Amino acid sequence: MVNPSGHYEKYMNRCLELARRGQGHTAPNPMVGCVIVHQDCIIGEGYHSFFGGPHAEVNAIKLVKDAGNLKDSTLYVNLEPCTHFGKTPPCTRLIIDTGIPKIVIGVTDPNSAVSGEGIKQLSDSGCEVITDCLRDESIDLNRRFFTFHLKKRPYIILKWAQTRDGFIDKLRRDQENDKINWITDETSRTLVHKWRAEEQAILIGSVTAIKDNPRLTTRAWPGDNPLRLVIDRKGKLPEHLHILDGSVRTVVFTNVMKPQRTNLQYVELNQNEEVIPAILKYLYNNDIQSLMVEGGKLLINEFLIHRLWDEARIFTGNKTFGQGIPAPVISAVPDHQIKFSESDVKIYRHPESF
Repeated sequence: MVNPSGHYEKYMNRCLELARRGQGHTAPNPMVGCVIVHQDCIIGEGYHSFFGGPHAEVNAIKLVKDAGNLKDSTLYVNLEPCTHFGKTPPCTRLIIDTGIPKIVIGVTDPNSAVSGEGIKQLSDSGCEVITDCLRDESIDLNRRFFTFHLKKRPYIILKWAQTRDGFIDKLRRDQENDKINWITDETSRTLVHKWRAEEQAILIGSVTAIKDNPRLTTRAWPGDNPLRLVIDRKGKLPEHLHILDGSVRTVVFTNVMKPQRTNLQYVELNQNEEVIPAILKYLYNNDIQSLMVEGGKLLINEFLIHRLWDEARIFTGNKTFGQGIPAPVISAVPDHQIKFSESDVKIYRHPESF
């Protein structure tokens, strides 16, 4: 039954607010918040705070001081409760066993292991189930999760910085490698580290690895480092590069295999294999639900040409180069834009993205 009333939306908004607290910590699980309401008063709330930990429904039910009130309460949750045993027991069984009579759900779980079964089990047990309350907002919050399960690939974010006159880098001589031509200021770069902490993987090509020698970490922001990926078909990356230092889990996609080392894995590409589909397949098979692409113009353009992107985040710094390597171009209107420190930041969403 669909009933997106304003009364329900008030509490579903709280679920979404709670769920966001788990961002960067729950993957490959979704972000989920839960609120339990008795006589128009919240008596318990919780969220899924980290992968492998208790789910939102469990945390909310635990905080209810008088369990007797549950039999006359409504449970709100932004994603359909799970029905299968994973790291934790199924939430549908817990809800049924506690006797909560009414469940309001934001959106059906896209995971084929659940997808409608949780709603069915709750309804079959006699619960009143209301679905699609703030459905669009619930999908948007977990767009990485929905993309992974429905499109069978990670959610892809393209990110680059460009100058006021439209260049992504200067033309560099070999001796100028390792010398980054910064376009944005340190404050803007801190925002990028925050973004990295919210995604599971980050990708560059060999040219960016050699020219800029980036670490691709979250060192300026508290949070987990993403899985580092680099394309090196010819095996030409020098051993001194940060990306090969073993400090963070790293995968090199190559035609030239080398011995595996601690935190450093080489994945062999077939000679005529298209590299981007191979990377996306690898990420899907390893439960990686999001990918940030921070490579140079050639790599980013490959994603743009094949329409393999969901978001593009573009910094325009307060500098000009006069000449150099032209930045990639997106012929679209940004979803939104902000002024951040000395940079203008435009966020684009692919029209076919969640």
